[in-house]
Amino acid sequence: MYQQMIFVNLAVNDVDTSKKFFTELGYTINPQFTTDDCACVVISDTIIAMLLSKQRYADFTKKEIADATKTSEVLLCLSAESREKVDELCEKALAAGGSGTREAQDHGFMYGRTFDDLDGHTWEVMWMDPAAVQS
Repeated sequence: MYQQMIFVNLAVNDVDTSKKFFTELGYTINPQFTTDDCACVVISDTIIAMLLSKQRYADFTKKEIADATKTSEVLLCLSAESREKVDELCEKALAAGGSGTREAQDHGFMYGRTFDDLDGHTWEVMWMDPAAVQS
């Protein structure tokens, strides 16, 4: 059965530093699609983050590249299998040099935290109780 994938392309200041950050979160780098100016971060079987140097990113757009430390260009949200996994990933991000952007949001059936990566891209991590999701 076909599973649609998402490839999130993000402009970064330093590809090597960003690779280190994401491997410290537990993700892997696919060397087949990684060069000096681009890193392919495997988040899951269907989610890939392409970390592009700003020079390489500019090859794909005529628009000005946002400075994610000053403007919000996207909010990236990843699901987690439990509250503990939300905390685990966010704590890894903070330990690897990321920054917390707001307090944890606890709604009982849903729990989430947010961090900014080294380039200011905002990542939300959330867990939702499967019993709260109606079919």
